[in-house]
Amino acid sequence: MKRNTWQREAVREALGDTAGFVSAQSLHQTMREQGSEVGLATVYRALADLATEGDADSLQQEGESLYRACTPGRHHHHLICRRCGRAVEIEADPVETWAREVAAANGFTEPEHVVDVFGYCAECSAARASSTG
Repeated sequence: MKRNTWQREAVREALGDTAGFVSAQSLHQTMREQGSEVGLATVYRALADLATEGDADSLQQEGESLYRACTPGRHHHHLICRRCGRAVEIEADPVETWAREVAAANGFTEPEHVVDVFGYCAECSAARASSTG
């Protein structure tokens, strides 16, 4: 585990204040607007470390790494809005059962996986419906 510095703690706090997944550049910009002097490279390193340690979730979207604060110590998956980035943690049980069954049926053991389900949240679905109607 990396040692906690004030910069890393500032990144952790800023990430915790976001509603969904954010890029390092976006988080850095928000931090700068709030008066933080943490550099962009430090934000990238801190986010990568937080994700490795399980304090943040990460995903790749259109070639960019996005991050959000997560519930540590609990395996989970996400529903992610393709429009606004809102993320909801969902229970892993049905996916875990499915992954174990599929792996076993194909002779695999110790399966590991990452599942993110993308769609539109209720607010974005309503906005899309009203803009097309």
